[in-house]
Amino acid sequence: MSKSAPTDIVYHKIGHSLEISWQTERFDLPAELLRVYSPSAEVRGHSEQERVLQTGKKNVGIKAIEPVGNYAIRITFDDGHDSGIYAWDYLYDLGNRQEQHWQSYLGELKQANASRLPTIPVGQWQPKQT
Repeated sequence: MSKSAPTDIVYHKIGHSLEISWQTERFDLPAELLRVYSPSAEVRGHSEQERVLQTGKKNVGIKAIEPVGNYAIRITFDDGHDSGIYAWDYLYDLGNRQEQHWQSYLGELKQANASRLPTIPVGQWQPKQT
């Protein structure tokens, strides 16, 4: 049985979280979690082996949310990513198993010696001249 459309979707810009409510349940999904688990082929690949670990997304925000038919939303993130279509079932799973998804993500980052923090290219930084 597939999940019906949520009764409410609210983006909390300051907290970078998407609040999704169904009749009996409500989830607050961090934008970072939504971004690193984007259902797009760019992130997921076409198999588990092709999945690309997303790094540096701790402060990512959401620029836009648009409906896709009666079954999903497309989220545009402020890092430019916009190709994921988030079906209701998928959003429900992310909310329902949020802790498992976080722990898996953090474990993958640790194994890859990667960070949630964005990198700043050294060439952009200029020392102050005195």
